Amino acid sequence: MKLASLALALLAAAGLLCQSAVRAADAALMEPVKSVLDHYLTIQTNLANDSIKGLDEHAGAIAKAVKSDTMKMLPPEVGSQAAALARATDLKAARKAFKPLSDSLIKYLADHKLGKGVYRVAYCPMAEASWVQTGKEIRNPYEGKEMLDCGEFKN
Repeated sequence: MKLASLALALLAAAGLLCQSAVRAADAALMEPVKSVLDHYLTIQTNLANDSIKGLDEHAGAIAKAVKSDTMKMLPPEVGSQAAALARATDLKAARKAFKPLSDSLIKYLADHKLGKGVYRVAYCPMAEASWVQTGKEIRNPYEGKEMLDCGEFKN
């Protein structure tokens, strides 16, 4: 009985540590970086589901956040890449425009050592492209529902 109680207590502590790590990584992200990543992740999820719903809104919000960032935390190309993505009118164009934006955000996260344990970098050899996502299962924005789990995590 004591062993079961101890095991239960250890599992609860491990859960709290994981939640604390997620909160700490999230808290380390200042605005506009956090909102940029939130909009990016919405786009990534929608593309993985073969949808461009809200694409112009979310990509436009990224471009606006970068442009109005007085601290110049994010490189200006993130804003121009997001603006290009916002102009995409179909899934193929959106996926093509998503690649350079993904590359820039991956570089930003790596250069600033942000989001470890929360934001994962995945790579699809079929699309020859990487992206950022959360979660433990690959959700490929370049191949969508046809090959949703194609790819591998790089971190």
